[in-house]
Amino acid sequence: MSELSHRRRLLVLAICCMSLLIVSLDNTVLNVALPSIQRELHASVSGLQWTIDAYTLVLASLLMLSGSTADRVGRRRIFKTGLVLFTLGSLLCSLAPNLESLVAFRMVQAVGGSMLNPVAMSIITNTFTEPRERARAIGAWGAVVGISMAAGPLVGGLLVDSVGWRSIFWINLPIGLAALLLTWRYVPESRAPKPRRPDPVGQLLVIGVLGALTYAIIEAPKAGLTSPLILSFAAVSALSLIGLVLYEPRRAEPLIDLRFFRSAPFSGATVIAVCSFAALSGFLFLNTLYLQNVRGLSALHAGLYMLPMATLTFLCAPLSGRLVGSRGPRISLLVAGTAMTASGLLFGTTDAEATNALLFTGYVLFGLGFGMVNAPITNTAVSGMPRSQAGVAAAVASTSRQIGGTLGVAVIGAVLAGGVVGAASSAGYAASFADASRTAWWIITACGLCVLIIGALTSGTWARRTARHTAERLEPSSAQTTAGTRS
Repeated sequence: MSELSHRRRLLVLAICCMSLLIVSLDNTVLNVALPSIQRELHASVSGLQWTIDAYTLVLASLLMLSGSTADRVGRRRIFKTGLVLFTLGSLLCSLAPNLESLVAFRMVQAVGGSMLNPVAMSIITNTFTEPRERARAIGAWGAVVGISMAAGPLVGGLLVDSVGWRSIFWINLPIGLAALLLTWRYVPESRAPKPRRPDPVGQLLVIGVLGALTYAIIEAPKAGLTSPLILSFAAVSALSLIGLVLYEPRRAEPLIDLRFFRSAPFSGATVIAVCSFAALSGFLFLNTLYLQNVRGLSALHAGLYMLPMATLTFLCAPLSGRLVGSRGPRISLLVAGTAMTASGLLFGTTDAEATNALLFTGYVLFGLGFGMVNAPITNTAVSGMPRSQAGVAAAVASTSRQIGGTLGVAVIGAVLAGGVVGAASSAGYAASFADASRTAWWIITACGLCVLIIGALTSGTWARRTARHTAERLEPSSAQTTAGTRS
């Protein structure tokens, strides 16, 4: 690929950020619309879970496949395909006549979304070759997530209250079409010099692990934990995981190189990504239903109530990025784990929801924690890795985020569904919701505690040593290069 002018590189960055904006905004906007969708489409709690998890599940399953396919057939080609599918899926979602159609169309969106974020990151990495300029570009990319977190609840609330829940999907149409036309005109094509070969068996096993596990968790409250259906899906998930562990080491170019997990920073980043995004998705799902179904707030007012959390996330994300760059990931991870744990404890041990001052305190703490945790995840995942493997390591971290989001909604939703079942009156619903949410908050607390403990264990001297040893095994010639890499 020929060298692009500075202005052209900035335009490519803006186009890539547009794709991230519609994908990130879509998730935060949808949460505010859940009660309206529930009323119009007569959806159960498990139905609402599927509107979110159908998307994150497909996304998590296909991220690595889309990234490797883009390296092989062309990043711009796959990126354009992703924009078309995501925009088409958004249009179909806005026209969905029932819940089943909405869930199916969300899956179409997810197939397109899987082709956007990882491929856009590859385009940015290949466009900005100078390290300092690349760091600024990735910083701008990360700031878009904060913008979507802050704007999502407000934009979603305003649209739902003024036009209706279907309008939340309309905002993707002009942005998606503009990004498609600009990509066609300005983004150069690029491919990896030595792309990875497809791994269809590994891909099917990943889908089996995630899909069967998610189904078992979401449907367990309705079908029963010991029902043959739930036990069958749990068994499929377990057998798929065993198959993945046995099969992948036998391949020369596996979908997931299990040797990565010998690096403590990489393993830690994977678990931290799952726990932090499980906490976030559970937090948003729980509070959206509480504010609108229990407190009786409108979608816009619910979005305003959650603004303290979104604002702190927006402000702390770039601060965390600078801190990671200058001091390493340890401080950010410790602050993140402490704040998320404190937020969960506040709601789990008190009736903080009943008092606005305590409610907002809990929201501020959670926003602080989540704002600090996102930046060090990718940094910690690729710490000490050979450069040839850094992209794959980052893709695993991105997949872990989506797995966390899927499991958070599945588990928290299952707890709520089991708790509010049979509540006929509004008073009975409020009381049962309060009892069920207490358990949910303890789960979120446990996720925050995992971030704190694992962040402390996998960001020290011993952890950096395991990363160096792993890099030597993966690519012996890189040992000298990675020996001084900062964690």
